[in-house]
Amino acid sequence: MDYSKLTLVIPAKEEVDCLYKVLEELRNFNFHKIIVIPSNASLPKNWTFQNIKILNQSKIGYGNALLEGIKNVKTEFFCIFNADGSFNPNEIENMFAQTNSYDFVFGSRYLKNGKSDDDTFVTKIGNYIFSKIGKIFFKLKLSDILYTYVIANTSKFKELGVKSNDFCFCVEFPIKMQKNNFSYIDSPSHERIRISGKKNVNEIVDGFKILFQMIKLFFLNNNK
Repeated sequence: MDYSKLTLVIPAKEEVDCLYKVLEELRNFNFHKIIVIPSNASLPKNWTFQNIKILNQSKIGYGNALLEGIKNVKTEFFCIFNADGSFNPNEIENMFAQTNSYDFVFGSRYLKNGKSDDDTFVTKIGNYIFSKIGKIFFKLKLSDILYTYVIANTSKFKELGVKSNDFCFCVEFPIKMQKNNFSYIDSPSHERIRISGKKNVNEIVDGFKILFQMIKLFFLNNNK
């Protein structure tokens, strides 16, 4: 597979230990570039990866890390990829092949042949509810709205004007994509057990933030 048109964007808040293992796994692929946003993490001086660009955030938050990373993407497509080892890079080939027909390809743990070894009961129920809200109120045909393993057309993403600096990025992105009538598809994904660390999402606090963001976007959409 020719990945010369694909850049990986990896937000790495405090996951440097497992990030090294993830990057070692990615050595087997010829991605054009890998952009790592380490946030507060410090990287070793003997960094040997030639195709990696290291960015430091000017603000804080998961969404801000992604926005700053995507802003630096020069290739036609980018892939949001976790630093905790939960995403399987072998799935990128199938996802990337689908960009011949779609602008955005979203990984899903809940399609046939998809599964999660890292989901909890609370996150699974929450994701189901938010995916249903997306379907009912925004006509989003996504089965796993909060699982941001996605390959996206760079220029079309930049047209969306996504602004969320926190985990609300996960819903603002697809909702604005749907509003702009861009083409997209779900693709089965197997979420692996993370190498180390805990989920960065606060299930209650971030859940309410995401809900309020969806309500806000619903009324903005209907007032235009």
